[in-house]
Amino acid sequence: MRMKSKTRKLGGSSTKFAYALLSPSLILLVLLIGYPLVYNVVISFQDVPLNPNLPSTFVGVQNFVDVFTDASFYHSVLITLLFTVIVTVISTVLGLLLAVFLNRKFFGKKIVNSIIILSYVVPAVCLIFTWRYMFNNIYGIMNYVVVDLLKLTDEAPLWFDQPTFAFILVSIFAIWKFFPYAYISFNAILQSMDNSLYEAADIDGASSWEKFKAITYPAIKPTLVTVVSLRTIWVFYIYTEVYLLTKQVDVLGVYLYDMAFATHDFGKAAAISIILFVFIFALIMLIRRKVLRVEED
Repeated sequence: MRMKSKTRKLGGSSTKFAYALLSPSLILLVLLIGYPLVYNVVISFQDVPLNPNLPSTFVGVQNFVDVFTDASFYHSVLITLLFTVIVTVISTVLGLLLAVFLNRKFFGKKIVNSIIILSYVVPAVCLIFTWRYMFNNIYGIMNYVVVDLLKLTDEAPLWFDQPTFAFILVSIFAIWKFFPYAYISFNAILQSMDNSLYEAADIDGASSWEKFKAITYPAIKPTLVTVVSLRTIWVFYIYTEVYLLTKQVDVLGVYLYDMAFATHDFGKAAAISIILFVFIFALIMLIRRKVLRVEED
């Protein structure tokens, strides 16, 4: 009995000591995340003046009504959904295909891996201005190739000044920038798998697709959920890459920025961010349900 009570006392003191060590981090999280979140909810029901010395006016749900009656909001939602689906699906599939294809020993594998993840580790600003230089309307190398070398057109295309071209190029940039994350995640799982499973499947005469379906997919399914969920969140809220490349792709991140800092409608911007949070949370729950659905369903 004495041993048990002593153990409980030791466990309790250890727990308190652990909370004491974690308390600075917890306080910091509350200050950096909790307070802005609560304040964002508060100002979503207010008309916030540009002058911080003037008081805010409570307007109820008017900011949310303004958002849902704004045609530009629905246009940005459609653009963002299309952009998110294209980038998330293609970058995930491309990363998975490369991980499966390169899951073997060959000469120069480390160099190949370094080249693949290069776009992911290089700062986004460096890549963005490299692309802007490549597709520059006057001295860009792409116009030199298209007009001077291949002579596909007489006039240099305005790549980032036309909405269609701009959307395609931004999508390609995002796929190229983000697919290494999927590749790294899937490659880590495949490297840890037992090769005897594939050897047994080869003896049974299984095809590549049958081996993927029976062996590879069950192993990578939890990672697939994580990759798709995180990539959906990151792409849905993308701002820097799109805004610095072009002003012609009106995704929600750009729309929200313009609403907050161009028109200075902070209440409406806060309402938009809350709507997006609810939407993306529901979308992620749907993705998890679909991907983790039991096989017999």
